[in-house]
Order: sequence, then structure tokens, then C-alpha cells
Amino acid sequence: MPEEAVGDRSDAAIERLVALGKGAVVVLVAFFGAVLTASLADFALQVANLGTESLAYRILVSGAQFLGFGLGVAAYLGVTDDWGLVADRLRAPSTHDAGYLVAGLLVLLVAATLIGQVLSRLGVDVAQNQVIAAGRDDPTFFLWMIPVSILLVGPFEELVFRGGLQGILRRAWGPVPAVVLASAGFGAVHLFALGGAGSQVTYLVVAATLGIVLGTAYELTENLLVPAGAHGLYNATLFAIQYMTATGTV
Repeated sequence: MPEEAVGDRSDAAIERLVALGKGAVVVLVAFFGAVLTASLADFALQVANLGTESLAYRILVSGAQFLGFGLGVAAYLGVTDDWGLVADRLRAPSTHDAGYLVAGLLVLLVAATLIGQVLSRLGVDVAQNQVIAAGRDDPTFFLWMIPVSILLVGPFEELVFRGGLQGILRRAWGPVPAVVLASAGFGAVHLFALGGAGSQVTYLVVAATLGIVLGTAYELTENLLVPAGAHGLYNATLFAIQYMTATGTV
């Protein structure tokens, strides 16, 4: 084999490893931002004598956490001077983009339903997100989480995993591996949000599968607002269903 070919392969391998490292950094920085902003919100709200069990406290701290994701990614982009990673893929959705957004939302809902039915028939108990458990005591929490999902959760989680992680990986790995790897990371980090009961590995697989749908929509449209919108509306729909279930309206 020619030395040039060996050198090219070696350079490509190093570039991919570096991309994995950068991707891990952007996710870690985003989570540091989330922890920091949530901690600051917790401190401020306790100083204001807002009880930690109150609905307002839980909503505000949750919102601050997702805002911290955005601040963390912004810090990474600022330090690396790599604003083009995200800025080049932010624009008002076209009719074409809107079609993919709606399609992505429908695919997410159908996929989640089918996966849930299959797991139920197999007798697999999937671990539950702690956010869902928190709303069982006060279903109004679910209603408040609808706008939080659309305005904060969807946009900032997608900024981290599609705009940041998937964007970095795309440069070195190409679009398909980037979607798969970013989706695996998306699923893995959701383990931190789970309660103790049920299969956590199964939840990881479900989250990663949904991540593939979002990542694919992002690559097809090259517009970060598409997966952000689909993600936010998907979560909002789940919270609406949880509210109706908890209040006996369905």
C-alpha cells in the first residue's frame, strides 16, 4: 500500500478521534452550564423563600437548567470561535422545512407508540423519567411543562446534540455515522434523568431511536429549528397526554 494512502488513513483516524473528543467536550460544557444555572436558580429561589416543593420552584429550576444548555454551547462556540457550526444552520423554516418538522413529529409519536406496545407485550418495564414522576403529585406541572418543552427543552437539547455534537461529528465522520453516534449520546445522557424502577437500558435504546429520527430530519433540512420544533412539540404532546391521564380526562 502506498505511503500516502497509509498517511491519509492515519490522518482521517486522528481527525475522527479529535471530533469525538470535541463532541464530548461540547456535551460536558453544556451540562456544566445546566448544573450552574439550575444551582443559581435554586439559590435565588430559596433566598426568596420559595419552597423547593412548590410548583413555581420546580418549573423555574427546570427552565433554568435547559437555558444553561444553551449558555454552555454558546460558551464552547465562543471559546473555539466556531459560531458557523450552528449559525449556518439557523434560519426561518421554509414550507419544505415545515413539512419535515410535521413529519418528524408524527414519526416520533408513531415510533414511541409502537415501541411502547412491543415492550409492553414483551413484559419489559421501561424506566420512567423523573420529570413524569414529579408531575404525578400535581398534574398542573404537566401543563406548565408544555410551553417549557416548546420554548426551552426542544431548542436547547437540539442545540447540544444536533447542532453541537452531530455537527462536530459530521465534519470528520460524515452524516450517517454522525447521526448514529449523536443519537447514542443523546440516549445515554437521558439515563441521568431516570428513576430507579424499570429497565434503564431499554429507555436508552428508545431515546436513541428517537434521536435518530431527529438527527435525520436535521440532515435532510440542514435547519436546526426543524428537530428543535419536532422535539419540543413531541415532549409537549407527551405532557398533555400525561395531564389528561392524571386528571382522568382520557
